Amino acid sequence: MAHVVTAFLRNRGEVLLVRRSDTAGTYPGRWGGVSGSVEGDADDPLADARREVREETGIGEEQLTLVRRGDPVAVDDAEGSFTVHPFLFDCATRAATPNAELAATEWVRPPAMLARETVPRLWDAYRAVGPTAETVAADRTHGSAEVSVRALAALRDEAASLAHTDGSWDDLAATARRLRDARPGMTVLATRVNRVLQEADRTPTAVRDRAAAAVAAAVDADDRAAREAVALLAAHGDDGADPAVVTLSRSGTVAETLERLDGPVFVAESVPGGEGRDVAASLATDGRAVTLVPDAAVASLLATGRVDAAVVGADAVFPDGSVANKVGTRGLALAAAREGVPVFAVTARDKVAPTDAFHPEWADFAAPDGVEAYAPLFDRAPGECVSVVTEDGVFDREAVRAVAEDHRALAAWDAEGDADRGGDGDDGKE
Repeated sequence: MAHVVTAFLRNRGEVLLVRRSDTAGTYPGRWGGVSGSVEGDADDPLADARREVREETGIGEEQLTLVRRGDPVAVDDAEGSFTVHPFLFDCATRAATPNAELAATEWVRPPAMLARETVPRLWDAYRAVGPTAETVAADRTHGSAEVSVRALAALRDEAASLAHTDGSWDDLAATARRLRDARPGMTVLATRVNRVLQEADRTPTAVRDRAAAAVAAAVDADDRAAREAVALLAAHGDDGADPAVVTLSRSGTVAETLERLDGPVFVAESVPGGEGRDVAASLATDGRAVTLVPDAAVASLLATGRVDAAVVGADAVFPDGSVANKVGTRGLALAAAREGVPVFAVTARDKVAPTDAFHPEWADFAAPDGVEAYAPLFDRAPGECVSVVTEDGVFDREAVRAVAEDHRALAAWDAEGDADRGGDGDDGKE
């Protein structure tokens, strides 16, 4: 049995499909992922997947981030017997230059595979690497906005599968509940899943289409919030220069904001997890001044006068205006208020929480025998210390409360599920 790789490249919620040339040795004219024979070790064909992407599309390794390798998919038909090794990559570019083996390339929403003449079991190969409730729950690498996009994509893909097989609404609703509840501390995930189910007709097809549109809207919301933040920050630099900014944790929206500015950046290491190190490395391009700061030194840094503004993300904005984010944000906000440094929480409006319930989550933090550990992953910054910047501009307390009421109404689709959970439960107030 021959071994082949199939690489799915993902960008802004879509994947790259390629159409095989009419002279291809197998499955001529059909659509597929970027694929080719395994020339190396069949137990570790990652290098083969990267090579095929480079040879067939011209996209180099520096543009690819491996997301997942899936379980092999078996194909046995008149064309031959194959073991397909699927891979999913996040791709930083949409500029693909097909080689002679390909007749066309196209970025599409993944469910489009179900309506095309594809190589055998292409959808099965994609589902082996696509997002699921389990991968959403386990993701400790990405910010909440990106995790919510993965949840919407998982809902879209499950709805597409059920629509294709005449699956039931009950099965789809169960998947939606698992996705919505996968990360209780990430308000945006529940908001976006609830909105899809509340606004779509009670059919898998309607949910598929509404979830696909929600993925695109979510990406656009982050872009717009970043632009709003850049405009506000521009007023805090000296003599027209971009401001010096301190940030903490990993937020895709904050990253987009900082990439549009040229001023110095101070990045807190952000323990536990230490994702600030990767953030600092990604910003240190073209000679930009980037400084990595131990979390314990953030207050000291703010006292030096070297920082013009602080920019953080948000996992939730509560009805009282307070902001939940990676632990350390509360201390940063309080220290910044003491030193007169403005703090901007850049976030999509979908992160406004419908209730005051706070779910800090807990880090795997080892303490000596006989010693208790206290290691929350999130804390809560007071609303009076933070300005909330969304794709619709700065939100004051009244605006936050109004959006919170709107988001409470989105859960109406699942009165049964809410009853099973016993309502909101403990409000978790500080």
